Amino acid sequence: MRDKGRAGHAAAGAGHDAAGHPPVVRRWFQAAPSGITKPALLLLQAYQTEYAIYGTVLVSALIAIGWEYNTDLEVFLFTLGTVAVFWLAHIYSGVVAGDVSDDRRGKAVWGAVLASARHSMGMVLAMLLPAVFLLLAAAGVLDEYVAYYIALWVGVAILAVLGYANAARRRSRWSLRLLSSAATSVLGLGIIWLSTLVH
Repeated sequence: MRDKGRAGHAAAGAGHDAAGHPPVVRRWFQAAPSGITKPALLLLQAYQTEYAIYGTVLVSALIAIGWEYNTDLEVFLFTLGTVAVFWLAHIYSGVVAGDVSDDRRGKAVWGAVLASARHSMGMVLAMLLPAVFLLLAAAGVLDEYVAYYIALWVGVAILAVLGYANAARRRSRWSLRLLSSAATSVLGLGIIWLSTLVH
């Protein structure tokens, strides 16, 4: 990158609802076709896990470190590979820490692998939006310099949205929602900066 320049409704039969989310989210779930409400809700719930927040910070830090690569495709591959390794490490740790002592045919181990993978899926989902912009640059749709910075800052924007959404779910005042959004994004920026320093 250095040589680029300096410039409360459920889906029908799904068993899920939007309870606890802001009114605008609940209205969207009520108006949306039933076929997309369950996947959308699952995605929203995954983004609110500690793994998604950790993954968002991790991906942003990796993209910042990726400045040393020449193309956005190289940044994408570097980020994808690192996130995959971290995700596998979380699955492994979940299986090792789990109780599979009653296993006789390996079913308990496989069940623990799937459960750990589902639980930490937010780490993978955190890469989706930044990856879109990096791949758009690789396809020549966006300028690589522009796409790199969008991919870098979209993670901070996600953290800000999550901070706001969590405060809204607690029915906090508007001022506290904005404060929560700002604090979440600033703390995320600090962690991203520290990660690049360690690298």
